[in-house]
Amino acid sequence: MSQLNWQKSSFSSDQANCVEIASTGELVHIRESDDPDTVVTTTRTKLHAWIRGAKAGEFDHLTT
Repeated sequence: MSQLNWQKSSFSSDQANCVEIASTGELVHIRESDDPDTVVTTTRTKLHAWIRGAKAGEFDHLTT
């Protein structure tokens, strides 16, 4: 995993609150930069569906 081309979110802060993402074929890998050994892996299709839901506000109740 460490050899992947990890991209840091532009919404990350300078205080180690960084979300990073990388892909290998159909799989997408997500991690926090301060805990790079813990990686969540999903498919592009499932991540796209989750992003659409997040943009639509379906998860807002979890962060308020």
